[in-house]
Amino acid sequence: MTYCVGLLVDRGLVFMSDTRTNAGIDNISTVLKLKTWEVPGERFICLLSAGNLATTQSTISLLEERLVAPSEREPAILKQPSMFQTARLVGETLREVIQCSTGPQAQSPDPMFSGSFILGGQIKGSRPRLFNIYAEGNFVEAGDDNPFFQIGEHKYGRPIIIRTYDRTMSLEDCAKLLLVSFDSTLKSNLSVGLPLDLQFYETDSLRAGFRHRFTKDDPYYRQISGGWSDALKRAFDDLPAFDPSTAEGVPLSAKGIPRPVMLEDASVV
Repeated sequence: MTYCVGLLVDRGLVFMSDTRTNAGIDNISTVLKLKTWEVPGERFICLLSAGNLATTQSTISLLEERLVAPSEREPAILKQPSMFQTARLVGETLREVIQCSTGPQAQSPDPMFSGSFILGGQIKGSRPRLFNIYAEGNFVEAGDDNPFFQIGEHKYGRPIIIRTYDRTMSLEDCAKLLLVSFDSTLKSNLSVGLPLDLQFYETDSLRAGFRHRFTKDDPYYRQISGGWSDALKRAFDDLPAFDPSTAEGVPLSAKGIPRPVMLEDASVV
């Protein structure tokens, strides 16, 4: 399992991924899951991966081969006219890899060989765009109603993003938000682990922005992790205490619990 997030804000895109992969509790390793390509002044592309490591690495390798030898294996990831077409290429390549493992007649991807990607970037002449690409090869695009995507073990880190996200946030505040989201996930699920890779992209820069890897000894990560824990404890202590004597209602034992509705009691509509 893994955890990856791509955020779309007015000022650009922010990507973060963990690096843990495991093939059993006694076989855990660190693998890069954030891949970037760029042609400075023309385009920037970032790809985050989750799922079966062999599937996602094979997909990226095929995309790289098609970049190296475009005359033999068109289309190349850096030759697409739009981010939409780039997303189609990634989706088609992912589906191709999965079909090689499960067989072309499979009705749906085998979870054992499944994978997914978050793709984001910008091509000159268009706006920054962000996509969530599924194992079936199809995808959805981020917009005003869904300005971020998560793949992998996302449930523990999702609430903080939903409560805090604002499209006018700076890239630096986005990084802080994602670190809190990842820290909550790290404390809840052993299948997600440090180091964490961060990538900025500034709108219309058309080149890779700031990139950083947070390890367990990173001073800013330690500050965020400890500060968030302390802030939660303070917020909990500041909430009003529960007083049963002033609570409305009656004790549960005295409540009239309605009997279950039996089939013969129910009206057919």
